[in-house]
Amino acid sequence: MDLPLGDGTVSVSLDAVDATVARAPGGDAVDVPAAARKALADPHGPRLRERATPDDDVAIVVTDGTRAVPTDVLLAGLLDDLDAAGVAREQVTVVVGLGLHRPMTDAELEEMLGAHADLAANHDPDDVVAVGEVDGVPIELARTVANADLVAATGVVEPHQYAGFSGGAKTVVVGAGSESQIGYTHGPDLLARDGVRLGRVENNPFREFLDRAGDLAGPDFCVNVTKGPQGVLGVAAGDPRAVVRDLAATARDALSVPIPDDETYDAVVAGVGAPKDANLYQATRAATYVALGDRNPLAAPAADADDGSAGARGRILVPAELPEGAGEGTGERRFHDWLSNATDADSLYREMRDGYEPGAQRAFVVARVLRDHDVHVTNSQHPDVVDDCLMHAADSVEDALDPGTDVLVVPDALNTLLVPER
Repeated sequence: MDLPLGDGTVSVSLDAVDATVARAPGGDAVDVPAAARKALADPHGPRLRERATPDDDVAIVVTDGTRAVPTDVLLAGLLDDLDAAGVAREQVTVVVGLGLHRPMTDAELEEMLGAHADLAANHDPDDVVAVGEVDGVPIELARTVANADLVAATGVVEPHQYAGFSGGAKTVVVGAGSESQIGYTHGPDLLARDGVRLGRVENNPFREFLDRAGDLAGPDFCVNVTKGPQGVLGVAAGDPRAVVRDLAATARDALSVPIPDDETYDAVVAGVGAPKDANLYQATRAATYVALGDRNPLAAPAADADDGSAGARGRILVPAELPEGAGEGTGERRFHDWLSNATDADSLYREMRDGYEPGAQRAFVVARVLRDHDVHVTNSQHPDVVDDCLMHAADSVEDALDPGTDVLVVPDALNTLLVPER
């Protein structure tokens, strides 16, 4: 079968194993421009053109290139509404919400934003302004966003390891925020709390913090999409909380795959593809989504053998090109530093429970997975980076699978929710 790899696919032979394929049911793809126009005309709450005044300086925060979002279409709709409110184009700044990722290049901005690339500025997490605090945590924003009269945002409501689903206030609070709130939300104390889980919005402390911070930081208005195997399945606009809950319901219906309680697998092959397989930091989401979701399909680690050797461990295979290696942003470099300097996953996890720098949280959750399972990254351009980071590099998926094993194949791991069968 074919699995995602970069912008294309890689053919994988599964003849030597007992393979089961987990495909999300998906839904009907929408015409994105038409759905965006409809969402903006009938949002949750007042329309953007009713919220804006001609004198407003407006900041629109958009996701960076690590999210596959039709940003150009969503941005065009927001700009049309602002124009209808009398806001001149020169009064609008498009802030690329990098968080701690690397800045986007001019060529990347041109590809993502098209005719509106000239409005864009990469977020600088060192140039921020405090706008208040939540639970004693200072909320700091990009200066352009903090000083704006009106803040809007684009985004995608997709499964997220911590927030349950991304989107809504997250684009601004994290994407255009400083290390203060990024460090707190991605620190071990919050990530270890009950309810911080893939696919959960309600009673999720991570999502609740984002929403409360969004009351201070914005966005005042957002337009988000949700996606499935067939493409964009829905568009919603308006108040951020309502947008997330609206699209999360659509996503759950489209992306959930039940796994019976009596079914376990020796290995899971988790597909990623572009843009998430650009670097190891992003690609490891596939492994953590599988092992730390509602239903981990891997067999529990076997007890150590009588001779003192380690028992069998379920493994996760991730085909990923990794043209950027571990990644080039601040968070990606911290991720690499923690993993590459560790001797084993157990000691790394214990050390990181005492705290770590913002951006290193992906090393923390990867360490959680590696305590119980082996992760193999195949088909990459940087196998040395994979091997340095407590994982295993292999030339192909076939090379990393033992003949005769039970294997679950999740072709689109980042858009599949493995859930208990009810």
